Amino acid sequence: MKLPAIFLCSLLFLPQAQAYCFNYAASKYNQNPLVVESIAIWESSLRPDAVGRNYDKAGRLLSSDYCLMQINTANVRALVSMGVISSADDLLKDPCLCVQAGAWVLAKHLKKCGNTWRCLGSYNAGFSDDPKQEIKRQNYAAEIRSIYERLYARQHRAS
Repeated sequence: MKLPAIFLCSLLFLPQAQAYCFNYAASKYNQNPLVVESIAIWESSLRPDAVGRNYDKAGRLLSSDYCLMQINTANVRALVSMGVISSADDLLKDPCLCVQAGAWVLAKHLKKCGNTWRCLGSYNAGFSDDPKQEIKRQNYAAEIRSIYERLYARQHRAS
């Protein structure tokens, strides 16, 4: 039974399938597909099976992040309550669904604080007023913007 899931995950790495997933998800949530793809590249290096763990200073698990978009536990709970997924495993097994979830999270964040690079940093660093979090938001946004600019240049060279 794992073979179909592995096959579907491998399809994401075909350029056409990958582009379709990012284009579809971005269109669904009115986002730029290259920005969504840039987030996936930074968050997981496009690994659909990526799982990250977030610990506090005492070493206690605070939350986990799933799939190539690194969807946090809080957003997983929201997606479960909305009936979009039954568990985080759904995101790990379906890369296109994961990309849609990431585009949804991004749209939620940009709706809250504006369609800016600074706000995009909240995808990774949240909305806390803590100055350390602001630095994390700025650094994250700079990384995403750098990846985006490379993808944009590559896309326009190819056209």
